[in-house]
Amino acid sequence: MTPLQSLLGSALTAAAFAASAQPGYVTDGPNNTVVTNPFGLCWKTGDWNPDKAVAPCDAVPVAQVPAPAPRAAEPTPPPPPVAAAPQRPVIEKVTLSSDVLFDFNKATLKEEGKGKLDELADRIRDARVDEIDAAGHADRIGSDQYNQRLSEARAQAVRDYLAQKGIPADRIRAEGKGESAPVTGDSCARMGPEKASNRKLVQCLQPDRRVEIEVLGSRETRSSTGSSQ
Repeated sequence: MTPLQSLLGSALTAAAFAASAQPGYVTDGPNNTVVTNPFGLCWKTGDWNPDKAVAPCDAVPVAQVPAPAPRAAEPTPPPPPVAAAPQRPVIEKVTLSSDVLFDFNKATLKEEGKGKLDELADRIRDARVDEIDAAGHADRIGSDQYNQRLSEARAQAVRDYLAQKGIPADRIRAEGKGESAPVTGDSCARMGPEKASNRKLVQCLQPDRRVEIEVLGSRETRSSTGSSQ
């Protein structure tokens, strides 16, 4: 049989089985085998379309399964609030002028200054003292380093004296802040040279020379019946 005859025979076979059990393809035999031509290609009926494609005759489209949507990231929970440290009660807070406590440019307590500290010690004698903070301050006359050392020495002098009055020394904290926290602001500006010999400027800056004392603790109170609370 010639190749042409073979092709014609396959065509006739395809026509004979146009209405096949495999939609879109010509089949033959009890098993409905798809008829192929001598080149191994499957015969298709006239109503074939890509939706009827079967393997291995034609590539079968694979349904594309959509990728799952990415899960939204879980929001990071906020950190738990930090509990604020309880405020310790202040039972005394006084500001003493350095000119009352000390001579100008000195760190040795004057008798007048000792008297002011005696009054403070008497007022807190019946209190439970947790801590005493003594902060020394200086004016702006002089160098930063000198004023820092002077403010520290004055705060230490106050600490030592209060300790002599019976207050435990380990409960008294002395700190020098130099000229870092003035209270006069601009009121003493343009008053001449920044020297100790400028008495007008020295007098104007007097509020900046001070020792601030803060006493923390508690004081026992009594009711009208006399019982402690």
